[in-house]
Amino acid sequence: MEIELKLLVKPHQVDALRKHPLLKKYAVTKPYAQKMSDIYFDTSDLQLRHGDAGLRVRKVHSTWVQTLKCGGSVNGGLHSRHEWESQITGPLPNLVVLRDMAGRKTKWGKLLNSPLVATKLSPIFTTQVKREVWNLCLPIGDEIECVLDLGDIEYEGHKVSISELELELKSGNPCHLFDFALELLQDIPLQIGTLSKADRGYGLHTPQATAAVKSAPVRLPKRMTIEQAAQTIAGNCMMQIQANAAGIEQDGDTESLHQMRVGLRRLRSALRIFKNLLPPPEALLREMDWLGTQLGTVRDWDVLVGTTLPMIINAKPHGAHLVSIQKAAVKEAHERHISVAAAVGSLRFTRLILNFTRWTLDGGWHDTSTAKERARMKGPVMKFAGTTLVNEQRGLRKRGMKLQGAGAKLRHRVRIAAKNTRYATEFFQSLYPPKKVQKSLDRLSGLQDDLGSLNDAAVASRLLEVIQKKEADLTEGISIARKYLVSHVENDDKPLRKHWKKFATTKRFF
Repeated sequence: MEIELKLLVKPHQVDALRKHPLLKKYAVTKPYAQKMSDIYFDTSDLQLRHGDAGLRVRKVHSTWVQTLKCGGSVNGGLHSRHEWESQITGPLPNLVVLRDMAGRKTKWGKLLNSPLVATKLSPIFTTQVKREVWNLCLPIGDEIECVLDLGDIEYEGHKVSISELELELKSGNPCHLFDFALELLQDIPLQIGTLSKADRGYGLHTPQATAAVKSAPVRLPKRMTIEQAAQTIAGNCMMQIQANAAGIEQDGDTESLHQMRVGLRRLRSALRIFKNLLPPPEALLREMDWLGTQLGTVRDWDVLVGTTLPMIINAKPHGAHLVSIQKAAVKEAHERHISVAAAVGSLRFTRLILNFTRWTLDGGWHDTSTAKERARMKGPVMKFAGTTLVNEQRGLRKRGMKLQGAGAKLRHRVRIAAKNTRYATEFFQSLYPPKKVQKSLDRLSGLQDDLGSLNDAAVASRLLEVIQKKEADLTEGISIARKYLVSHVENDDKPLRKHWKKFATTKRFF
């Protein structure tokens, strides 16, 4: 298994990185340089790519080496993948050798044995890289290969540049990769790299629009401990947060921002569920609050622009002022997207991801927990999940009893309770019968959507005030819009009452 932390370095920071005292301090040998030429292979319909595998042949000086990388995961920039490699005699891969190394009966061995793969492999894209290598030994004895790669990925004359630092763990604790990276980050403005060279090469080969990343299903074996479940759930949430960073920073994508915010909310909900056993450091919570504020402010404007104002304009199509309000709101949203892109690309964001991932991997809660709490962490997740879901639903039902005729504040509390109950259900759903869980999730989603729509109306009224203070000539149109929102809230509680009744009569599945 290959374990490495991938970081992106801006070209103008490369010299500062090369001269950084940490590299000299921990180096056990003199750094050396290599020139590498890589050829990535696949079928025309990308059988390997779709099978979650990557195959390359690399030439270093006069030596050819083939490498197969498969499966694995990315968590906070930490890439963990199955890897097999061997020397070969030329630029064409030897699949027989790789099949034997991966195991002929494994998923990867069977993939390589497929006639479609064996007979139709061809070069897909190439890379040209100048690599600089420092072999490091950290204070506790961890051995790390620190690699600086500079070069290009090329496909049919199109190129993208490579400027990245890889910290590959040869032996020791993966958490110490994060410690080393955080030390470097004090002087070098690095960013976390979530894409491998293969990922970027395939992106060049088959360009696709930015795709927002929704939450992936959480898989919890019934024999898993509470602590293992917490780590799995937190890692799942963090992957959603990080996977949407590029869409925000590079493209200003509204859905990527929404999904990062969902990921952060899921993470906060998970931390609340496990807080009595695994309390996170206050410093981490403050940084998560910072990110949540950054994302939440922009998301509110996106909803106003993309949902609320179009709803009003469609209801009152002859309101010329409303179109002007929409233009003003689009301008406000654009300015805030620029701000949030800078936040996601900042050192502060990188530190947050690195610090949180390290805390999760290392079980940082052990530093402050008692022996009794540590014993409880080793208890079965099944019982803990049942107790959690009972408490979440009890809290939601208690708040929902007063929902009819409730004001904005109470509806907001019910919405948060519904959201937390839904997240908890999603976290633990793999432990229960799928059909019964899905029925509960569907009813929670319907309730949450109705409450969210009413909350959007309340938020929109506040944002319209912001526009009015800047553009007084829009006062008349804003007054029309706000009156419509008040009427919308007052007359739109019938679907809410319907969804509440459905939820309240749902039988427990746990």
